[in-house]
Order: sequence, then structure tokens, then C-alpha cells
Amino acid sequence: MNLEKLENILSDEPKFRLKQAKRAVFVDLIDDWSQATVLPAALREKLNQACPLRIKAEVLKGRPADVSKALIHLDDGLKIESVLMRHAGGRSTVCLSSQVGCALGCLFCATGRMGFKRNLTPEEIVGQVLLWARRLKKEKQKVSNLVFMGMGEPFLNYENVMGAIRIFNSQDGFNIGARHISLSTVGVKDGIKKIAAEPLQLNLALSLHAPNDAVRAKLIPYDNAYPIGNLLQDANYYLAQTKRRLMIEYLLIDGLNDSPEQALELAGLLKQINPPLFFVNLIAYNPTADFQPPSTRKIFEFKKILRDQKIDVTERYRFGQDIKAACGQLAGR
Repeated sequence: MNLEKLENILSDEPKFRLKQAKRAVFVDLIDDWSQATVLPAALREKLNQACPLRIKAEVLKGRPADVSKALIHLDDGLKIESVLMRHAGGRSTVCLSSQVGCALGCLFCATGRMGFKRNLTPEEIVGQVLLWARRLKKEKQKVSNLVFMGMGEPFLNYENVMGAIRIFNSQDGFNIGARHISLSTVGVKDGIKKIAAEPLQLNLALSLHAPNDAVRAKLIPYDNAYPIGNLLQDANYYLAQTKRRLMIEYLLIDGLNDSPEQALELAGLLKQINPPLFFVNLIAYNPTADFQPPSTRKIFEFKKILRDQKIDVTERYRFGQDIKAACGQLAGR
């Protein structure tokens, strides 16, 4: 759905029509304008012709059904992915893509192998949430959390991502609280400082994945232009400005970044973050032909070393291996 086109179509209508239309889309979660009975029939027909609400997607469900993945077809024929994760207690998190492909070329990421196609528009980002919200409504549930951890680097599409976030947060949109929205970045020059200046209290996750520049440069070629020392300075700036807790993401890959020595090195590195308003989220790699996750024992030992070094650490539950829920695994095929 093109919001700009919707506003243009309704520009000659009474002002309340736009509010009615947005409520029909974001609250009532209609998928056809004929369902918006508060609007005149002629206007509904016009909107169906000029601003259709259909989202073309193929949806796969995991086993157990705690995760579903959608391959969404865009108007220009390109494809993106979005994932719905269900949690105990009725919470539902949508993992969002911000770009078609990605320019960073991370070796562990299926999206990185696709290369970069283009940025997503705010409406294409919002459409991912609309898709899942409509499905959840049938079960009398709703989207509670959003994470930009899908295809693409959100800070390389900053303005469009923030435009989508404003729709998510708006009372005329999804009315999702800013503290329920998280952005994940590998670290882009000035990106963390920009998000620190935003008035919205968004959550930030820094994808580190290595205890030193040499290992990180192997995994994330983009890191050659932005070393870990700069990231730590940005992290300190972010914490000083926002006083909000920072998540450090660390993807454990067998034989690359999972040794006891690397755990100790990581702990020493993170002690440079001050104030220590952060925690490490360990993620066991979703296996591919190129890389494998460490054994359960190695993960336990890595986590124990961090805790012994007084580093706050959690381990992320692994969703959706059976439906290739890691970003880019479907679109790349």
C-alpha cells in the first residue's frame, strides 16, 4: 500500500476520511477496501483500483508452530523475507527486512550472498507487519514487538526505516510503543550517533560477532572501514546520551569465533564499554553448507567464561531451522 498515494486520493475528501482510511488499514486490518464500510462505495471502488491492499506472499510454518516465515513478492518482482515468532504468554515478534539484499557481504549471512538490490520504501517495510497482523487477527492476537534483524542493514536505509517506525509508533498507525521496537546494526559510520539523537526510545542491538578486528574483518568485510574501536566509542556515546541498555549480539560459529581464548578476549573488549549498560546475546548459528554452530558444550563454556568475567549474558532461543528462518535463505534461492 502506498500511503502517499492514499493521501493524494483523499486530498479532496473531508479531512476525517484519511483518518477513517488509516484506521481501516492499521486497526481493522482490512485487506480489501470493500471491507471499509465507513467509506462511500464509490470511494472504496476508487481505492481498490488505485491503492490496493493485497500483499502477495508465500508463508511457511515451522514445527512446532512457534515461527512462520513469509516470502513477500514486491511490485517490481523482487522478493524479501519476514518472520513471525511467537513467544510464551501470547507475545508475537515480527522480524523485518529493510533492504532487498545487502551490501555488507557478511560471510555467514544468506542475504549477504545476494548482493544489494535496493532499499525498501517505508510502505514496503510496513507491509511486512500488515501481513502478519492480518493473520494474527484471525486468532484474536496482535503484533507486540518489532525487530529490524531481517534482510539488509537498517542504518543504510535510515530515513525509510525511521519513516516506517513512525507509522508503527503512531496512534493513527499500529500504535506500537517505541520500547517494543529494536534495530540491529553491524555498525555504520554515524549510524549509532544518529539513533542516539532520535526522540523515540528505540532499542539498539550491535552485531559484533568477533572479539577483534582480524576475526571480524573475515566475517564482515564492511568492518575493514569501521573497526571495533570506533564501535566501542559509538556505544559509549549512545549509552551516555540515551541511558538505554544496549544489546551486543554475538553469533557463535564453530571454529571461527567460539574458543575459550576468544571468550576471554571478548570479555576484555566489552569492559571498555562505560557505563556497563549492556548485555551479550549469544546466538548459535543456523547451520548452512559453509558454517556450523558449535556444540552445546562449547556454547556452555563460552557463556560460562563471560559470566565468570562479570559480563551479563543470555542465549537466544533458536527459531525456525526447519523453514530456513535465517534472513535471506529463501529469497536467495
